[in-house]
Amino acid sequence: MGLGANLPSRYGAPEETLGAAVAALAAVGLKIVKVSSIWRSAPVPVSEQSWYCNAVVEVDTGSMSAAAVLALLQDVENDFGRVRAERNAPRVLDLDLLVYHDEVYMDTGCIVPHPRMHQRAFVLKPLQEIAPTWKHPVLGLSVGDLIEKMPEGQGIEILQILAA
Repeated sequence: MGLGANLPSRYGAPEETLGAAVAALAAVGLKIVKVSSIWRSAPVPVSEQSWYCNAVVEVDTGSMSAAAVLALLQDVENDFGRVRAERNAPRVLDLDLLVYHDEVYMDTGCIVPHPRMHQRAFVLKPLQEIAPTWKHPVLGLSVGDLIEKMPEGQGIEILQILAA
């Protein structure tokens, strides 16, 4: 799962929101396996909005389908006050289903792997931290190879360690 925020929420600053989001994912029945550091990243596409805090979390979804997991993530976003205004707008919390096992899945509103994850430093850098041997199920490239091929100019830095 990809986590992102660039607006404060009732949980505090964006990095505090990500910590609360990890706890919320566990509270709704997802087993937290690994959590990356929190990374600070420039908005994509480039805009005047505040930088984001991002992390990647590996979870055990049990027997839930990809569509059910996505619906659960959207419920958590809504509980955190997510407003879906316009595409790429600032947000209090963004939860993305990046991959689902090694499956390739496409249904109305649910596509895995995430169709743009291989182009985004704010996904790939934290993913490499927790799953350095992961390979993209469509492209067949390792996370390290994807980072090497990533478009230039995406500002990103580690902000802090996020404990599970």
